Amino acid sequence: MSERTAYPDGAPCWVDLMTPDLESAQRFYGAVMGWQFQDQGADFGHYTMCLTRGKPVAALMPPMPGAEGMPPMWNVYLAARDVAATLQKVEAAGGKTAMGPQEVPGAGTMGFAFDPVGASFGLWKGAEHAGSALYGEPGAMCWHQLNTTDGRAADAFYRSVFGYEQEQIGDGATFDYTVWTPADTPADVPEGEGRVVGRWVAPADVLRERPPFWLTVFAVPDCDAATQTVANAGGKVLRKPEDSPYGRLSTVLDPTGAEFSLLSRQHG
Repeated sequence: MSERTAYPDGAPCWVDLMTPDLESAQRFYGAVMGWQFQDQGADFGHYTMCLTRGKPVAALMPPMPGAEGMPPMWNVYLAARDVAATLQKVEAAGGKTAMGPQEVPGAGTMGFAFDPVGASFGLWKGAEHAGSALYGEPGAMCWHQLNTTDGRAADAFYRSVFGYEQEQIGDGATFDYTVWTPADTPADVPEGEGRVVGRWVAPADVLRERPPFWLTVFAVPDCDAATQTVANAGGKVLRKPEDSPYGRLSTVLDPTGAEFSLLSRQHG
């Protein structure tokens, strides 16, 4: 299947959720995603790995000291072979450093930043932990989308920082959506398959009076069934399952309000 031991610079490689109630989050995501969980212990702030087939694909964590009032959200981490140098590029391109570089003993180096339009994102240089060990299969992340208010500014910023190749697949007006491919994607990857991010100029009903944000899409075997499980487990369905060129897709909230999407791939 889609096992990963490395990610090219700029590719989303990891996600974690800061949530006020780890036990409730495990019950919810265990039901929806089929995950098992592995608490890393008090020394690591009870950072809890989410496992599919015994492999880490995401994590849950309690709020860090001083961040107890922050709204729960899924954080995306973009791969960076040099976190310090990447944060310098962030600043030079008009973004802001929020944290880092910071070593996580035995795992890697992280940073956190904001783009000029207001979306937050992490940076990760993997050591023993390269990121999600699975990608694109049920139980793991399969796509990421930057929902923003200024497409040109977002494209220019992330291209400057990561060197993405960017392609407009909409009309640039009523549907302004670009797809991004990391600059160091291996040459033998088929055309189109190296795309890792979509950037969408999102309407007001999607942003819901929030700043721009990164949306994680998780693969599931059956989008309709998983979406119903979200509702049954105390979550909320924002966008009901519908067919797309890439499979059946829905957007939901967990019981604390953290937003994510579910996708079941089309086959055949």
